[in-house]
Amino acid sequence: MIGQQRELTFRFLAEPTDVNYGGKVHGGVVMRWIDQAGYAAAVGWSGRYSVTVAVGGIRFVAPIRISDLVTVTAKLVYTGSSSMHFAVDVRARDPGMHGLSESRLCTHCVIVFVAMDEATNRPATVPSWTPQTEEDRLLSEYATKVMELSKGIERTVAEFAVVKPGQ
Repeated sequence: MIGQQRELTFRFLAEPTDVNYGGKVHGGVVMRWIDQAGYAAAVGWSGRYSVTVAVGGIRFVAPIRISDLVTVTAKLVYTGSSSMHFAVDVRARDPGMHGLSESRLCTHCVIVFVAMDEATNRPATVPSWTPQTEEDRLLSEYATKVMELSKGIERTVAEFAVVKPGQ
């Protein structure tokens, strides 16, 4: 049912092909995982093909090692008329500890998708979501603040590009 899948989790092992020269998983690979989990969550919520429009507040907190069990969780925290904001956590742990090792937060961000009407290639309306708990309300506020900060960064970069220092 559309609008019922608020949270989605991917689990898999980090593979040798995912690592950089330092032996840890590439940030770009982690970003791809975030986009894939966000996409699946957005389609699950909206029932429509969805496109990534923004990622804000991404922080790489701890490295992910080869063979770590990785968990990517995308949780809907805000909806607009056609947009869906997801808080995404990427966690990892050693799978060989028989479930005894604590997972560690490796990356966190907010990712925004827009549902698309495939016939018109225009944004489509998504089911609305309303915070039900205090935690939901705080996550919703957090998502909107992160995206506002990201818009401020975009404005600064655009202004800087116009000035073109050194010319």
